Amino acid sequence: MLRSPKLTNGKLLLSTLMALIFAVPAPAQIDDSTRQFSHEVFKQLVEINTTDSIGNVTTAAEAMAQRFRDAGFPESDMQVLGPNERKKNLVVRLHGSGKHRPVLLIGHLDVVEARREDWTTDPFQFVEKDGYYYGRGTQDMKDGDAIMVTTLIRFKKESYVPDRDIILALTADEEGGQSNGVDWLIKNHRNLIDAEFVFNHDGGGVVAEHGKALLMELDATEKIYADYQLTVTNAGGHSSIPVPDNAIYHLADGLGRLERYQFPFELNDVTRAYYRRSSKVETGQRAKDMQLILENPPDQAAVARLSQDPIDNSTSHTTCVATRLAAGHANNALPQTAQAIVNCRILPGHSAEEVRQKLVELLADPKITVRYIGAIGQVTDHAAETEPRHSPPLRPDVIEPLEKVTAEMWPGVPVIPDMATGASDGVYTNAAGLPAYGISGEAIDRDDIRAHGKDERIRIESFYRAVDFYYRYLKAVTSEN
Repeated sequence: MLRSPKLTNGKLLLSTLMALIFAVPAPAQIDDSTRQFSHEVFKQLVEINTTDSIGNVTTAAEAMAQRFRDAGFPESDMQVLGPNERKKNLVVRLHGSGKHRPVLLIGHLDVVEARREDWTTDPFQFVEKDGYYYGRGTQDMKDGDAIMVTTLIRFKKESYVPDRDIILALTADEEGGQSNGVDWLIKNHRNLIDAEFVFNHDGGGVVAEHGKALLMELDATEKIYADYQLTVTNAGGHSSIPVPDNAIYHLADGLGRLERYQFPFELNDVTRAYYRRSSKVETGQRAKDMQLILENPPDQAAVARLSQDPIDNSTSHTTCVATRLAAGHANNALPQTAQAIVNCRILPGHSAEEVRQKLVELLADPKITVRYIGAIGQVTDHAAETEPRHSPPLRPDVIEPLEKVTAEMWPGVPVIPDMATGASDGVYTNAAGLPAYGISGEAIDRDDIRAHGKDERIRIESFYRAVDFYYRYLKAVTSEN
């Protein structure tokens, strides 16, 4: 997760009674050899340091390539390639019947930084303790990488022939750095990963409470990430002779206007489906408000009530917030420069340049320049001119198998399409016309989301149930019919 958690689970305030009616699921239905193999792959990945500072993604890519070689994948169906020696990606293809165009599975191999002194255990040692696996990447997302590797190798050993090629891309730099693997593959080797649609294991999943499943989230779209640099400059001067034309005050006044502004309420096909389904499991005023905002026109009082919740507000509005400030050069001098970074999460259907122009309008001060910060830190006067990205369709061949497998493994748990308010590598595939869907079978307690944090962990049985889920789901999606 590069910029924010994908599991924004505070949105559904389901009652304790609702949680209790869902039975604790049975253990995962996988054989001992699959359990052992997935454990070995997971452990191997966690113990390879793939941070941007001192780690090496290529080492992990090569290690997984060897796993596929050992399973009988020919060299012609594997590629380890990238822009430099530390940031190589692995692309593997399992051939199908060709009845349909391929499905692409994506997962990043890199992880965020982790300091040993901050953790109770070594973050780059795979530790089993108290019913959990600990280690950097156990939630984000070497768990998903191990699950996808395990699933494709199981298919190979079974001589399973899917109705379409299944392509797996394990990539670099989703969490940082300047060599994003998905972006690089699209720009340089589109032929290797071209597909009808994409499954991103770094999204979606089972929202749980004390180990009990509440709902299955499907990340069917995501907001667009954009950073902007706000700058005020002037001649400065001696602090004993203050003047009204203070760069800090100009910037602060403009940020105050931004703070008070709310972008327009807006729903898309995915967020409409989210609120329609959520209203059936919510209760009281919140359930009513979810129904009222779906009306045409939406009930504005209901919009206002729901928007008081930060996550509902983010789900239905573009949001922009100041995240960094810097100004001045000496305690006894007027600032010659004041600068802020504003981070925006933009609803699908709108562009980064459109929002930049809106910021100029909102700041309402010609002394404040607003420039766009690109993916690798380059600052430009305008955002790149691109077509606004719209939400991909809710495909029946994606959601119906998900509902079926969820009902088998977690009876009574609803499947709810959602819009990730953060950002993932799906931003690159969606922009390239390869619609991405965040799908995972891992159950994570809503109060135990530790991705990017200290003592990152995953419940042991949750991991193995996810191994079982992904095998069932991917086979359901790719079976001849």
